[in-house]
Amino acid sequence: MPSETMPDLPPPAQLRGPRIGDLLLAGGLVSQEQLDHAVAEQTVRRRRLGEILREDGVIDDAVLAAALGVQLDVPLVDLRERTSDDEALALLREDDARRLVVLPLTADATTLTFATEDPGDQALVDEVARLTHRAATPLLALRSEIENAIAQRYRVTGRIAAQVSAFSTQQVAVPIPQARSRAGALDELRGAPVIQIVNLLVTQALRDRASDLHIEPQARGVRIRARIDGVLRDVGDLPADIGPGLVSRIKILADLNIVEKQRAQDGQITMEIEGRPVDIRVATMRTLWGEKVVLRLLDRAASFRRLDQLGFPAAVYPRYRAMLDAPFGMIVVSGPTGSGKTTTLYASINDLDRVSLNVTTIEDPIEYTFEDVNQTQVNAPAGITFASGLRAILRQDPDVVLVGEMRDRDTVEIAVQAALTGHLVLSSLHGTDAAGALLRVLEMGIEPFLVAASVTGIVAQRLMRRVCVHCRIEVEISQAERDLFTAAGLTAPANARLGRGCTYCAGTGFLDRIATYELLRVTPDMRRLIARGGGYDEVRAQAVTDGMVPMRADALEKAASGLTTIAEAVRSVVAA
Repeated sequence: MPSETMPDLPPPAQLRGPRIGDLLLAGGLVSQEQLDHAVAEQTVRRRRLGEILREDGVIDDAVLAAALGVQLDVPLVDLRERTSDDEALALLREDDARRLVVLPLTADATTLTFATEDPGDQALVDEVARLTHRAATPLLALRSEIENAIAQRYRVTGRIAAQVSAFSTQQVAVPIPQARSRAGALDELRGAPVIQIVNLLVTQALRDRASDLHIEPQARGVRIRARIDGVLRDVGDLPADIGPGLVSRIKILADLNIVEKQRAQDGQITMEIEGRPVDIRVATMRTLWGEKVVLRLLDRAASFRRLDQLGFPAAVYPRYRAMLDAPFGMIVVSGPTGSGKTTTLYASINDLDRVSLNVTTIEDPIEYTFEDVNQTQVNAPAGITFASGLRAILRQDPDVVLVGEMRDRDTVEIAVQAALTGHLVLSSLHGTDAAGALLRVLEMGIEPFLVAASVTGIVAQRLMRRVCVHCRIEVEISQAERDLFTAAGLTAPANARLGRGCTYCAGTGFLDRIATYELLRVTPDMRRLIARGGGYDEVRAQAVTDGMVPMRADALEKAASGLTTIAEAVRSVVAA
């Protein structure tokens, strides 16, 4: 926790005694009434005074840690910088660390040093010593940082290695059930090493905030990679002979044909990992060395982001909101694969009044579920395509229709007709920018005057990695970087931010992502230009005249404000 966020507390010598309540009261951080209430609650809750005040929302982790630091005269450990030794982590099981809220840091033959929110809790120190068979030395850290660090540092690599060893010892592959039921197959396979390996791989991917997990057979083994904040990172390697077993296990869970190994297959898994419900989209494909599997991880426990949290520029957000509030028209969200189009569409749906409006979707697949929304899944074998599903939706008296993706002329034609007949239509389209997406709609064979009359706006977007808030620093920008701002018609800042790398961001300097946008509004001038068949350059120039801020400028503005780095803006947008 950065020192500037820590509250100022008086030294113990200025008080009647180094008690938490006295420290907080003298520091003006609690009132006498709040303190008296917490003291009275101690006999009921049988909790420490500081814990009660925190649970009641009177103080937070930083305040409690500062008070304990003064009371016990111990420094606060910065878990952004302080790492944990593998030997120390091996001494205390993860479930015990979570139960006690402690984080092992270093260990030798006789002593374990660990982080805790209360170094003065002798019962806790004794319990850690008993579990680790070492003398225990406590250090002070924030509870929230300890809980985050436990999830980050207790990696499942060692447990995977143990399961691989067990698999090698058994010298048998996972059986392929053919005549048995799926449920019977799962019962038979439960507990097998390959089953545990799949679960552990997904567990670690979720802990690492991965969006995708790649299981890739190679000549010498199975390569495991995870996409974190949009970038693939190596997770590890497994023996080649375990690859078919992993694929069979995943196919069983996704209800795929485990005998078919040549044809690409798609499926879906719903499972619970560490108490969190997770939906997993599965895609298999035959490669030279065997079947490759990609798992798209959708954490249902993650909260939806609101529109105002996505990164819309201040001038763009009210314009987009006005389009959403319109009773009819078509809004298209465009961008390459993995640019956050679905997130923007879902945030848009989430912002609507779903009680008074009939909101219906046709998606492939349904990634998240909403209350008060009628969601339909594309099912080609059953004859449910985007086009046929959209036709059916229009007979259900909808107010708002979300079409997951416009892939063909039939779907676009029906969507255009829906927008023209009094419905608000939201959809996505692959494209590089807003002007290109508009022209792509025209290239699908839709009459220009129909597009001009139905489309109200096109949003183009990309995702950029955010600078890690835990380790960001300011640096002076170079002349080459200044030239980028000048070329975009912007004023270059004196300094920019970058992450120097810490335990929170795994040394990358980035944590999470933010979108960058451009919004093309179909104004009367733009309608006339579309109707007469204007080209790309004309459409883009008219959009800028109508007030569109190019995505390149928005990305650099976000870099100037410290949300991302200039290099990331160049990688994601400027150089595209």
